[in-house]
Amino acid sequence: MFGANKGAANLQDGSKLSIAVVQARFNEDVTGALWQATQQELLQLGVPAEHITHITVPGALEVASTLQVLADTENFDALIALGCIIRGETYHFELVANESGAAVTRVSLDYGIPIANAILTVENMEQAIARQTEKGRDAARVAVEMANLFVQIA
Repeated sequence: MFGANKGAANLQDGSKLSIAVVQARFNEDVTGALWQATQQELLQLGVPAEHITHITVPGALEVASTLQVLADTENFDALIALGCIIRGETYHFELVANESGAAVTRVSLDYGIPIANAILTVENMEQAIARQTEKGRDAARVAVEMANLFVQIA
C-alpha cells in the first residue's frame, strides 16, 4: 500500500525547509502585497527567516528562468512564483499568461521540485487586489506542504 510505512508527518511544518520566492516587479503594488502575505505565512508555518530567499525580476516571463537557476542549485526544498498579469486590449495577456504558467510547470517537472505558482491572471486591477493576500498565503502553504510531501514519499 502506498505510504503505509511513511507515518503521518505534519505537512505544514516549515521549520526544516529552505524556500526561494521569485517575485515579478511588473504590477509591483500587487506583487509586493503577494510577497508580504507569502513571507508572513512562511514565517507562521515555521520556515526560518534566514531560509527564505527573495528575488525580484522584471516581469512574469522572467520568473521561470530564475526558478530554473534556483532549482539547479539544489539549495531549496520548494520554490514560489509570484506575479500579476492583467488582461489588456491585446493578445499579449494570453501570451504572457500561457507561457509563464507552462514554463513554471516545466521547471517543476524537469527538476522534481515543488513550485507554488501564484502568478495571478486577472481581468482587472480590482480582481488582483481582491486576490493578492489570500493567494500569497496559499502559495506559502502549498510550498511547505508539497516540500514535506516530497520528502515523505521519496
